[in-house]
Amino acid sequence: MGSAEDTIDFTEQVRPILSDRCYFCHGPDSANREADLRLDIEEDAHASAIVPGSIEDSELIARILSTDPDEIMPPPDSNLSLTRQEREVLTKWVEQGASYDKHWAFVSPKRVATPKNNCLPIDYFVSRKLKSKKLELSDEADKETLIRRLSFDLTGLPPTLAEIDAFLEDQSEDAYERLVDRLLATEQYGERMAVDWLDVARYADTHGYQSDVYRPMWPWRDWVVSAFNKNIPYDQFITWQIAGDLLPEATQEQILATAFNRHHRQTNEGGSVEEEFRAEYVADRVNTFGAAFLGLTLECSRCHDHKYDPISQKEYYQLAAFFNSIDESGLYSHFTNSTPTPALQLTSQDQAKQISRLETQISEIEAEIANYRVAESDFAAWRSSLRDMRPRQAELASSPPKKIPNETSESDSVLKASLAESLESSLSRICLGDFDLEGLVENKVPNRANPEEVGKASDNPVFEPGKIGNAVVLSGDNNVA
Repeated sequence: MGSAEDTIDFTEQVRPILSDRCYFCHGPDSANREADLRLDIEEDAHASAIVPGSIEDSELIARILSTDPDEIMPPPDSNLSLTRQEREVLTKWVEQGASYDKHWAFVSPKRVATPKNNCLPIDYFVSRKLKSKKLELSDEADKETLIRRLSFDLTGLPPTLAEIDAFLEDQSEDAYERLVDRLLATEQYGERMAVDWLDVARYADTHGYQSDVYRPMWPWRDWVVSAFNKNIPYDQFITWQIAGDLLPEATQEQILATAFNRHHRQTNEGGSVEEEFRAEYVADRVNTFGAAFLGLTLECSRCHDHKYDPISQKEYYQLAAFFNSIDESGLYSHFTNSTPTPALQLTSQDQAKQISRLETQISEIEAEIANYRVAESDFAAWRSSLRDMRPRQAELASSPPKKIPNETSESDSVLKASLAESLESSLSRICLGDFDLEGLVENKVPNRANPEEVGKASDNPVFEPGKIGNAVVLSGDNNVA
C-alpha cells in the first residue's frame, strides 16, 4: 500500500477495502443491500454517501471515523473493522476526488511509460514498489546464484555442473542475456511454463469421479507445452482454447486447443442423472473461464447476484449459454473405454493427407451414386423376385449342409438346387442374429435367426419406429446385448 503522500489508486488500494468491508451490505447483491446504498457504483456512492473532495460533507468518512457503536461502519455486529491505515486511505481518496475505476478484469491493459535509461523496465517497477515500502534493491547476486535461480524459474530444473562452469567462465558483457536465451530455447522451458496453466485449466488424465477412469487428455497438455515453446501470441493462445473450433477452416491444432473446455470431472456412477451432470459440466466451464481469463469467482453468481463483484445471476447464465452448445452426454460409457464425445481423432500429417485423399474419392463416388436413378418398376420387380428365407433359417441352421454333387452326369437343375440350398444354409449360419425389435419378451429380445440366442436387455430400453423397421432407444443407463 502506498504512503499517504501518493495519489491513491482505486483498484489497488480502495476497491479491496470496500469489497471486503462494505460490499456485503452496500454492493451488487440487491437481496442483501442495506439503506438502498451502493458503494460499488460511482454515481450511486457520490449521490448519497460521498462528496468528492470534501471530507467534512461525506457520510462515508463520518461513519468510518465515528466511535458511536450505533453509527460506526462497519457495524460491530458484522465482526468487521477498519485499521487506522485503511481509514487513512479512504479519507485521502475522498479528499483527492473519490474517483472510481472499472474492475481491472473489464479494462484493456495499457502500456505504462518507463524511463529511458539503462535499467530494464521490470527493474523500474520493482524499484518503485520498493521505494513506496521504504526498501532498497538487494546487491547483485553472484553468478552461481543467478544461474541456479534462472534455471529453476525457467525450466524447473537445477543447472548441471557443466552449465555452471560454462557460465562462470563466460566473461562477456552479455553472458547473462545469453544464458536466458539458452534456457528459453530448451524443451523444459515450455514444460515449466505449462505447469501453472495446467492447474488453471484443471488438467487431469482421469475422469475424477468414483473409479477415476483414465481419459487421454495428454495431447492437449503437449499442445500447451508446444505453445509456450513456440511463443505463440497470447491472443491466439486464448482464442484457440476458448473457441478454436469456430475459427474459419480451423486446423487440427486449433480444435485440439479447445480441450481446455473439457477438463472438468465426468461421471458414470449408477443412479446419476445425465442432465444434472451435463449442467454441472457447463457450470464448470463458466467458472474456469472466469478464473482463468477474468480473475473473477463467477461461481458465486450461479445461485445469486455476486455479493462482491459486478456479476448478476442473469449475467452468469447469459455467459453459460456460450458453453451450453456442446453435443455431449452427462455420463460417459459404462460399457466401453471410448472417449466421451465430442472427440477428436488425432492424425499425423501423412495420415491427414491420406484421409483427405480418400474423402475426396468418397465425395466423387457419392456424387455418382446421387445421380444414379433406378426406375421404381424395375426395383419392384427385383424386390418381388427375392425369396424370403427367414422362415427357413432355424430349420437350416439345425441341419448339415448338403454336399454339392461332383458327378458330371447329374442334371444342371439338381446342381443349381443343391447350390441354392447350400447358399441358404451358409447364410443362415453366418446370420447370428435377426432381431425385429418389436418389443421385449420376458425382458429378452427375440432372435428370428436363432431363437435360442436371444438378446438380453437391462433397464427397459424403448423400441420406436425407425427409417427401416424398428429401432431401440438407449439412454446410457440401459443396454441390449
